[in-house]
Amino acid sequence: MQIKQLPEDFKQALPVLEEIEQAGFEAYFVGGSVRDHILGLPIHDVDIATSAYPEEIKKIFKRTIDTGIQHGTVTVLLNDSSYEITTFRTESGYQDYRRPDKVTFVRSLADDLKRRDFTINALAVDLNGNVIDKFDGLQDLDKKIIRAVGRAEARFHEDALRMMRAVRFQAQLDFQIEVQTAQAIADNAPLLSKIAIERIREEFVKLLLSQSWKTGFSDFLKLNLSEYCPGFKDQREELAELLNAEGTFVDEDAAWTAIGYALNMNHPEFNSFLRDWKVSNKVREASVNSLDMLHLFENQDYDLWNIYNFGLDNFERVIQLCQMLQIEFDYTGLKQKVGQISIKNSHDLAITGKDICEILDVKPGPIIGKSMSQIERAVVEGNVYNNFDELRHYLLSNQ
Repeated sequence: MQIKQLPEDFKQALPVLEEIEQAGFEAYFVGGSVRDHILGLPIHDVDIATSAYPEEIKKIFKRTIDTGIQHGTVTVLLNDSSYEITTFRTESGYQDYRRPDKVTFVRSLADDLKRRDFTINALAVDLNGNVIDKFDGLQDLDKKIIRAVGRAEARFHEDALRMMRAVRFQAQLDFQIEVQTAQAIADNAPLLSKIAIERIREEFVKLLLSQSWKTGFSDFLKLNLSEYCPGFKDQREELAELLNAEGTFVDEDAAWTAIGYALNMNHPEFNSFLRDWKVSNKVREASVNSLDMLHLFENQDYDLWNIYNFGLDNFERVIQLCQMLQIEFDYTGLKQKVGQISIKNSHDLAITGKDICEILDVKPGPIIGKSMSQIERAVVEGNVYNNFDELRHYLLSNQ
């Protein structure tokens, strides 16, 4: 196969390939960028593989950065752009089921491609647009199949995270996992416990935020991967309820909230669960508050003060989740009521603690916090307008 019209991202990088080839070495576009272009998807990163060793690349180009030189990767700076150039290599000895104990630089493209995870990622393109396909990756792209390069079990023993990558690609591309590859995932799922949770989480979140997330999530459960993730052991049936949801998640917070809902977690349980997954503090806070708000609506509690306290920034997300999870109520009516709340937090109040001290002629103390909270609630519930004179009058009238 030949790509007649190279994508713009490849065209911009062509001078890099040309320089390497003029120096007497081979160079190719490889991996996900090739796959995505053939599928008509946007290209995110342009990866280049070469027969030149790192030191040889550094002699060819004036400006380079030793990005991961022990693994053969040098970043080349050219024309205000940067490109990662990786030497063809073989790998061996994966004692931690993640990183090779030994990397050997080689001159053969075929040797380099055979160490890659899936056939659809083992494609290379030369500077003339010719596609090098040693493992029938083009055929698998056409059939919408995710298949390991060579023996699937060997690929997963080299890097157990590849099992999560398989279901993630499944969700992103809406492909099916080839039978033997799927069986190897089911057989080797326990190896996932060897992988850092941060790496698992990264793949899992990408899966959940994909257009065809149900496809990947279904096999994530069916192939036993869920059993080796925090908080998911023996929860397959509960998690499978999410497959009845309609639509896609608007963000990571929504995805975690839906999981907390499916597992029927309360506030402390969900908080602890998210800590085990090592999500960021920002995501954890938004997700916990979103789940609390979701429980409000599930229980038909539409108290504006409670909604406000769980964060108005979370409101639209929770409404969308309710629709996904078929929790029915008057969405429009509630949106109108919430939309009339004139403040997002106490900082938006037209009165300060200092003002209250002067109005009541008191010194700073507990009464100030109590008064501020009373005023804040009155504004949220629409009992007083958020302007200074109204708030001053309200304060004096409620002493």
